[in-house]
Amino acid sequence: MRETKRKTVGMRTSGSKSNDLPEQIKKAAKGLYYISETDAEITPFIGAKAKTVSKEEILRQTKNSSDAPVEERDFSEIFQRLTKIQEWYGEEEIAAANKFAALKQLLENNLKDLKVYKIGNIQIDIYFVGLAPESVLMGIKTQSVET
Repeated sequence: MRETKRKTVGMRTSGSKSNDLPEQIKKAAKGLYYISETDAEITPFIGAKAKTVSKEEILRQTKNSSDAPVEERDFSEIFQRLTKIQEWYGEEEIAAANKFAALKQLLENNLKDLKVYKIGNIQIDIYFVGLAPESVLMGIKTQSVET
């Protein structure tokens, strides 16, 4: 019998190339929305090389002013809200929570020093970022409206 290799969805395998990561993130985020006063699509964020994950670096790479309002949040804490399954959830909400959990796992397995940055007031850009093996700032981005 021929042995076949099973690809683990959302996980980096020993044979995968790190340049496949943007495509993996795109697939994992497809169809996911960040719910606030508006629903915003979650999309990949592929930045440039960076030495560290910092407020200054995210502002520079997103072409925001160095004095733009920016708030750093805990990666796991933010994802907790997105992955927690409530008892009143229907099939669609459960599927979305499970998909967020798979996205979180993908990011945790492939990026180091994960952080969340919220940039702006009222209409806020949110970046969930870490450093890829090539020291490239990478992750996902979305928006939130908070009044």
